[in-house]
Amino acid sequence: MPEQAPQDRRRHRRMPVDAVIRLSTIDAEIDPWTGRPFFRAWEERCANVSRGGLLVHSRERLAPGRRLLLELDLPDGPSVEAIARVAWTQPEVLPKPSDPGFGLGIEFLGGVPDHMARLERFLGRASTAP
Repeated sequence: MPEQAPQDRRRHRRMPVDAVIRLSTIDAEIDPWTGRPFFRAWEERCANVSRGGLLVHSRERLAPGRRLLLELDLPDGPSVEAIARVAWTQPEVLPKPSDPGFGLGIEFLGGVPDHMARLERFLGRASTAP
């Protein structure tokens, strides 16, 4: 039996989306100089989204398993907030070698039911658009 292509093994259909996403770490990091805990927050670009998660183009390399709070600005207006985790990280080939970049596969862990319903409605509209 031939092996399935990765896209055929996915549980959820991915929709291309070019949108701003705000990421915040949930678990504190420790500053190596002061020993104090800190959290990070930054903006990136989302490349695609599904019911299960999303792909983010990032300047930050995050280890798989890292938990995040994310806020995704959907193209049709409302934003979606969710708790998520980094499923995988891989280097990306960028136009300028001086710009390191990473692809982050992010899996949704949960969210406010209203926000997850917004995501479902967006995905439903996007899948039926011409």
